[in-house]
Amino acid sequence: MQLHITETVLRDANQSLMATRLPMADFEAALDLMDSVGYHSVECWGGATFDSCLRYLGEDPWERLRVIRKHMKNTKLQMLLRGQNLLGYHHYSDDTVRRFVRKSIENGMDIIRIFDALNDMRNIETAVDECLKNGGHAQGTICYTISPIHNLEMYVGLGKQIEAMGCNSLCIKDMAGIMSPQVCFDLVTALKKEISIPIYVHTHATTGLGAMTYLKAAEAGAAGIDCATSTFAGGTSQPATESLVYTLSEMGYDCGVQRDTLKKVNDFFMPVKDKFIAQGTLDPYVLGTKADALVYQIPGGMLSNLVAQLKAQNAMHRLDEVLEETPRVRADLGYPPLVTPLSQMVGVQATVNVLLGERYKNIGKEIKAYIRGEYGKAPGAINEELAHKVLGDERPIEGRYAETVAPEFDAAKAYLGDRAHSEEDVLSYIAFPQQAEQYFAKRDSGVPLRVSYSIREVQ
Repeated sequence: MQLHITETVLRDANQSLMATRLPMADFEAALDLMDSVGYHSVECWGGATFDSCLRYLGEDPWERLRVIRKHMKNTKLQMLLRGQNLLGYHHYSDDTVRRFVRKSIENGMDIIRIFDALNDMRNIETAVDECLKNGGHAQGTICYTISPIHNLEMYVGLGKQIEAMGCNSLCIKDMAGIMSPQVCFDLVTALKKEISIPIYVHTHATTGLGAMTYLKAAEAGAAGIDCATSTFAGGTSQPATESLVYTLSEMGYDCGVQRDTLKKVNDFFMPVKDKFIAQGTLDPYVLGTKADALVYQIPGGMLSNLVAQLKAQNAMHRLDEVLEETPRVRADLGYPPLVTPLSQMVGVQATVNVLLGERYKNIGKEIKAYIRGEYGKAPGAINEELAHKVLGDERPIEGRYAETVAPEFDAAKAYLGDRAHSEEDVLSYIAFPQQAEQYFAKRDSGVPLRVSYSIREVQ
């Protein structure tokens, strides 16, 4: 029996543990080694990496992808795409989505895992279609969550929509690590009865369930799982690659990887992790098991960002209050799955509610846009009082919001002029205007861009 392994250290593992602060200079030397392991794929792009490259790391995210592709000739590269949100935090035009997907594949991407934060499948159709047209592997995604309105029947229905859309495979994305082993077994089993495309399972170790959930996924016939090299595993990251491969191999599964090379990869990343702990970028808080996440349902990347935000405001002592407020805000918004961008939106609103001492005294613009329907259809009913506070007598948008968004590319290209060296630069600007302009200015000034910390500096 074969079970595919996707390694996440270059994207979700470091995103979940240290808010995506891993510069290319700290992993480029490991890429050839990683290419020889035999992973089914390496998740290395998308998610928050694009934003972080421009905002914090002084890197061109497109060049980052090209460098990884140059070194990894034998391994499929995988990314996470937020459907109509791309890698940003609001909906873009269909034209921009198509251009971005096309350029991602041209620059070396193989597998695009495409999700919508509300499981509104209208919001992934354009990205899926463009991915398929350009020869990419389109992996449609179900965002798993627990609420009074989410159930097995709903998830199977979403799976059918994903297959009907033409996706090559399906991913069950458990971003908070709250899917129990038995629920995973039941969900994979139910989906396999209704769809024929391969099913992949993504979870986190946050609650302590992750490794057990993966074993039940394998038993139910999942095609693959996401893991992180052990030094960047556990806590809010994924379960450890080496441990899962060891266990699954004993159970008769062929994971396709070289176990001695897995150790070499982990040996490379051990001092990298130590460096970021010493710098304070990786807070040991996120390394422990958080069983309370079964109640709060907070995903790894969201938790690490909450910690960073509260530290910046000298309010870390109020974390428990924010965690308690988060599910209340989520319920008010109709139980959206806590995944980017909704996880950040809900988390920020919960933080504001706590720090201001009054619920919804200040409502974020993204929350207002959500209530207006600019992110798609809310899974459940939005709190009437909150909706009225935002909308007044207006009615929320009922159609697909992206159809009302005018193409952005030509105007952005004209505005940037010579500052944009490529179509990719224009797309970077559309996704993150302020951060891209700052990056372009530094790049054109000749200032060294890459952030690189010497490990010796913190010894």
